Amino acid sequence: MNVVFMGTPDFAAGILQALLDASYTVTGVVTQPDRPSGRKRELKPGPVKEIALQHDIPVFQPTKIREAEAVETVRAMNPDLIVVAAFGQIISKELLDLPKYGCINVHASLLPAYRGAAPIQHAILDGCDSTGVSIMRMNEGLDTGDIISVREIPVSENETGGSLFDKLAVLGAELLLDTIPSIVDGSAVYTPQPAESTTAYASMMKKEMGHIDWSEDAETIMRKIRAFSPWPSAYTMLDKKALKIWSAHIEKADLTGEEPGKILRQDNRGFYIATGKGILCPDEVQLAGKKKMTAAEFLRGYVIRDNHLV
Repeated sequence: MNVVFMGTPDFAAGILQALLDASYTVTGVVTQPDRPSGRKRELKPGPVKEIALQHDIPVFQPTKIREAEAVETVRAMNPDLIVVAAFGQIISKELLDLPKYGCINVHASLLPAYRGAAPIQHAILDGCDSTGVSIMRMNEGLDTGDIISVREIPVSENETGGSLFDKLAVLGAELLLDTIPSIVDGSAVYTPQPAESTTAYASMMKKEMGHIDWSEDAETIMRKIRAFSPWPSAYTMLDKKALKIWSAHIEKADLTGEEPGKILRQDNRGFYIATGKGILCPDEVQLAGKKKMTAAEFLRGYVIRDNHLV
């Protein structure tokens, strides 16, 4: 059976590698064009392309996969099954109907929850106790196709976007390998999704979304810090400089009447910040242009001039 794989980031790369390790014949990889990276803005291939090149698999990087020429390029790869994971473009009906066994997507949520580009971060932002992976037969909608299989895992209280990303990539690969045989032998059960998602749309993460609003309660801010680690990262402005907060904890002391964003005090462990409800204490921080360090290390080398964060 010929498989064409479509995906771009680390999440997808692990799934492609699992297909190769399971000896599936991957006749082509479709991935996003190389993007500028680093200070020199040099073009850098994505993780999926790197794995494809290591295995001498033909790579196709269309700007628009819906164009007729792009569809014909994929057709020439002779796919019996197309597997999609975090590809990043809308796929046309002509392409969806191309392979014998259809086009399936590995999506990092328990559909119909968290349709969209960033289900992992949104699950943490919303304080979910569990999440998981769904294998879906793709249709023309956005994550609205029939569900074939799902697998659930708990979300730990200290889970970050990065740690959950890694867990779901492994889980997605395992579920995919368990699901493909049922698609091929005809035993797969296709369960239609409801028209409406059970949650808000999981929109793509943007850097500015990491800006901390100190008027929110400490628990909400904590979830943002965890969800946005390692990207786009949660940050605030200290003395007109961006200060990333990589990890933190909530102080149990009661708080009333203090202005949100105010640094209440400092000690040898770090500093204590008023929020809309509760006190938040950064554990790891990183000032713009500096390395990541503990809050205590940061205070030993930096004198805070303005005790109000914005």
